Amino acid sequence: MHELSIAENIVSLVAEQAERSGFSRVRVIRLELGAFSSVEEQALRFCFGAAAQGSAAEEAELDVVVVPGEAWCLDCNQVVQLAERLAPCPHCGGGQLQVTGGQELRVRELEVD
Repeated sequence: MHELSIAENIVSLVAEQAERSGFSRVRVIRLELGAFSSVEEQALRFCFGAAAQGSAAEEAELDVVVVPGEAWCLDCNQVVQLAERLAPCPHCGGGQLQVTGGQELRVRELEVD
């Protein structure tokens, strides 16, 4: 379960930022989670609860913004949204797609006290 190591990294990042910026408590952690990131949101939420114990993020709400999958279709030269990584182009049915979005996993912002 790689979600635990991701959750631990988020908590470490928050701790570093707390030390640098001088806040003691985080109310909200807003994450961008790409549809193609291979991270299970529910597992990440569960692991985050465990990893955040005793830290500035202990009572933080994890606000996950899911970024849809996006690709450039080489057949019809369109940027398209995809529900699945290997789905065909919804415009032309072509299969030559280069993924351009939906792989994100980043802390977008923190709301702190």
